[in-house]
Amino acid sequence: MTARSGNGRMALKQTLEIMELVDSARASGSRVAALLKARGLDHVSVEPIRGSRGATEFLTVTVPGRTGKLVGGAAPTLGVVGRLGGLGARPERIGLVSDGDGAVTALAVALKLADMAREGDRLIGDVRVATHVCPNAPTQPHEPVPFMGSPVDMRTMNQREVDPAMDAVLSVDTTRGNRIVNRRGIAISPTVKEGYVLRVSDDLLDLMQIVTGRPAVVLPITTQDITPYGNGVYHVNSILQPSVATSAPVVGVALTAEIAVPGSATGASQATDIEQAVRFCVEVAKAFGAGGCRFYDPAEYARLLELYGSLSCLQGSGTERRAAH
Repeated sequence: MTARSGNGRMALKQTLEIMELVDSARASGSRVAALLKARGLDHVSVEPIRGSRGATEFLTVTVPGRTGKLVGGAAPTLGVVGRLGGLGARPERIGLVSDGDGAVTALAVALKLADMAREGDRLIGDVRVATHVCPNAPTQPHEPVPFMGSPVDMRTMNQREVDPAMDAVLSVDTTRGNRIVNRRGIAISPTVKEGYVLRVSDDLLDLMQIVTGRPAVVLPITTQDITPYGNGVYHVNSILQPSVATSAPVVGVALTAEIAVPGSATGASQATDIEQAVRFCVEVAKAFGAGGCRFYDPAEYARLLELYGSLSCLQGSGTERRAAH
């Protein structure tokens, strides 16, 4: 079967286009934005940011839905955040690194939705995609394998990638640098909302199984993983960092492997796995905007708040709690 643009069911064409575009020492948010605009998307912005360890370009694109907020409608907005330190580790490593797959997925989602809209398949709700493009990010030590670092801190990323307009968030991140998921492909996390790790969404499990044609895989997460970076505790990676910056429900979409792969490894990106992640995000966007996909049960969440109170302290640095005592 060949990959098709437009309203075809596959997203391999768009995935390969984005991979080719960003697998370059000259990769930039501006280049990606030009491609998206050429394919019919108007709501695209690029913001260059320089941090203590280099520079990157944050890219945000909103794909308008038929009755989404951009046209004054009430359909909910799905956020798709591509999480990464960087797309490349130049000059230390040449080429697209494993860590970049979250950004590739998010950008391919935007490109796929653009092509669908051009062919008449516009979704009901808006989809807001955000990530950053950096071809020369630093690396950093991590167990069991080294991580990619980032030219900017996590607070800066959250400020520019997590938007109040997002009613739910899919946070896509390469999650190969661990020993807790030992299957190649994609996995999803339980839903995280304001400090609570809620049960895994049945709707998302159903969509994942339909997209992959295999039993669903769930990424185990801990309380530590949903606390902000920089607090001195271990995090599996940055996949759930958007949850510290929003009251919306957040689910991680992890790109996984059978072995631990360093984030700085080149030649490790599996186009077919990324394409599955893209299709999953697109199917969630279709269902969520139409009101047919719940990330969590509001009644269950209200009951948890009634019984145990707010856990939003886990979204903060912890200094606020210490100061109160």
